[in-house]
Amino acid sequence: MRRLFAIAALAALSGCSTVGYYAQLAHGEYSLLSARKPISGLLQAPGTDPHLRERLALAQAARAFASDSLDLPRNGSYTSYADIGRPDLVWNVFAAPEFSLNPVEHCFPFAGCVAYRGYFGRGDADAEAHRLQAAGYETYIGGVPAYSTLGWFDDPIVSTMLRWDDDALAETIFHELAHQKLYLKGDTAFNESFATFVEQEGLRRWRAARGLPPAADAPQQREDQFTAMILAARQRLGQVYASAQPAAAMRAAKRAEIERLRAEYRALRDGDWHGYAGYDDWMNAPIDNAKLLPFGLYHQWVPAFAALFATNGGDWPRYFAAVKKLAGLPPAARERQLRALAAEPAG
Repeated sequence: MRRLFAIAALAALSGCSTVGYYAQLAHGEYSLLSARKPISGLLQAPGTDPHLRERLALAQAARAFASDSLDLPRNGSYTSYADIGRPDLVWNVFAAPEFSLNPVEHCFPFAGCVAYRGYFGRGDADAEAHRLQAAGYETYIGGVPAYSTLGWFDDPIVSTMLRWDDDALAETIFHELAHQKLYLKGDTAFNESFATFVEQEGLRRWRAARGLPPAADAPQQREDQFTAMILAARQRLGQVYASAQPAAAMRAAKRAEIERLRAEYRALRDGDWHGYAGYDDWMNAPIDNAKLLPFGLYHQWVPAFAALFATNGGDWPRYFAAVKKLAGLPPAARERQLRALAAEPAG
């Protein structure tokens, strides 16, 4: 609690609105930590729901694997469970100008600057989105099942993490522990791409260690194709925004690019995907710059980190040392190195 109150107190340096924001963060984190129960006790308790016991046992096996085989932190994180009784743990609010794909950034004492603001209450997230819209920004709210406190607290397995299958649960544990392993203040794309690679490679090794075949290619292939399609649309929109056309012409070109994206998606869905419609809801809802932001943040440098892992022989300690060295470069030099790595074969 002393840490939570210290975080909230720092807000006083920036004005009342920030005080309120940090207060809801402190209250939300305290509520989460207060809901924790040791998983070891739940596994032994006769009253634990059998399905919950099975999922928690799997989570503990993945947690041990993360430290034993992936060189991820060995601490109290993900050794407890918290049932929060809502569909998402937090809601992140993204915002961007009408003619830009640069996010509205928010800076925090410990995490540095990030491309979103997180809220424990959906109503608070909606209010922030409305405030940003009134200021002329486009906004997108994305629910998040888990996050890392970067080692400040022992993060629990949260009930929201159990809504997906076994692979996604293990991936989430690997992803969040990767943030505890290394976090570069102020570079969201670096941090999320790094953690995304760790989760993907960690899952591959986790399945192999359990004697399971590689994960089915089709879901990952669809995700990769969908992400590539979004990133290509982002690139075309960036060219539109750099064209210096009058606002009306730029607005029309933007609409055309978004409709082109939808048409490309339908062709892919009805062609190579044989009617798989898992992305229909996302694609049929309104699309703007803010909604496109998370794709560039979470996947931008994954090929670069895959190449770096390969050049270090697939050895986790050597790889993490190389990532730490990369993180220590000045921003421009770091980006040049990432671009060079992304151009290399990852195998």
